[in-house]
Amino acid sequence: MTIPASGLPQGLQIDTLAVREGLPATPWGENSEALFLTSSFCHPNAATAAARFSGEEEGFVYSRFSNPTVMMMERRLAALEGTEACIATSSGMAAILLLLMGLLKSGDHVVCSRSVFGSTIKLLQAEFGKFGVSSSFVSQTDLGEWRAALRPETRLLLAESPTNPLTEVCDIAALAELAHGHGALLAVDNCFATPALQRPAAFGADLIIHSGTKYLDGQGRVLAGALCGSKALIDKVLTPVLRSAGMSLSPFNAWVVLKGLETLSIRMQAQCARALELARWLEAQPQVSRVHYPGLPSHPQHELALRQMGGQGGAVIAFELAAGQGAVAQRSAAFACIDATRLMSITANLGDTKTTITHPASTSHGRLTEEQRQAAGISQGLIRIAVGLEDARDLQADLARMLAAV
Repeated sequence: MTIPASGLPQGLQIDTLAVREGLPATPWGENSEALFLTSSFCHPNAATAAARFSGEEEGFVYSRFSNPTVMMMERRLAALEGTEACIATSSGMAAILLLLMGLLKSGDHVVCSRSVFGSTIKLLQAEFGKFGVSSSFVSQTDLGEWRAALRPETRLLLAESPTNPLTEVCDIAALAELAHGHGALLAVDNCFATPALQRPAAFGADLIIHSGTKYLDGQGRVLAGALCGSKALIDKVLTPVLRSAGMSLSPFNAWVVLKGLETLSIRMQAQCARALELARWLEAQPQVSRVHYPGLPSHPQHELALRQMGGQGGAVIAFELAAGQGAVAQRSAAFACIDATRLMSITANLGDTKTTITHPASTSHGRLTEEQRQAAGISQGLIRIAVGLEDARDLQADLARMLAAV
């Protein structure tokens, strides 16, 4: 048995791949992809079972590490990212856990942007630190800091682009050149941009990280994660770890993300357009001291962002309130603003068709120390909005209602 390819023509565009890539239909000829809710798969005889369990023969064995629905989602996402392979996980943080478990051992060193998601920082410092993996955290945008942090034992460079929540953009090609010149790998979290806007592998990244919980699903329904990269890394390095450790994506969640991928491009285009309109409006408001959005000329990496992200700025906006001095006053003003909204959902998730609003210092980055938050530029007066698909006029009215509370 060989698991067949989809049989699509070569050279298809990304929007076509988002709808068509996967596995062939079953003999029943279904048009929508089948959902295989089964824990295990039967074999014609004991010898075939042994060959499939050992990897000598290709075939589905056990849904902890091989399932047709999950494979359909993996193949589709790999096609969108322009990589040879993909491995799906139970969440975005499970993908990062798999990445670190697969690539690192005691004595190894990681150079990581200090602007990455707070749980990533905690995972590196608190969990992998106790197993002898050391980490250095550097400026997302200062290539000199990345270079200075390299050690002989550095095995991995890890970045997000854009970052959560300040939307800082790194030069992926420059980081890839730096990593490869040192014999290390570069992993880039592409959660905010998605392959609809940015394909890090095209700039030299070795592995692309996704929280499929966000834009890949697109409607806030399920948890999912993934890593995209070469077949050598996915099949030989990461799959054996997932098979043993079990951070597996359920077939149902894979099916939901698979269907979400079909509308990824059109959703991202619409959400980016609304975000740009709202970011321009926010920048003109006296209650706002600064807006962080790559689509604005005021963003420090504006030109780089547009080059790497297909001329788009993404759908996430962060902004600082002009609300007095001191952390207590800033936090109080931010809470009052968020509580004044009537349309936006107060939740730290993002990528939903519904616009969400959150206070990063007390939610997504709440487990960090105040010193770590300050180093990452996350003040108590910072608010993050992930723009959905509501009418921009209604969202602007909600923002005006919010700022009136300052």
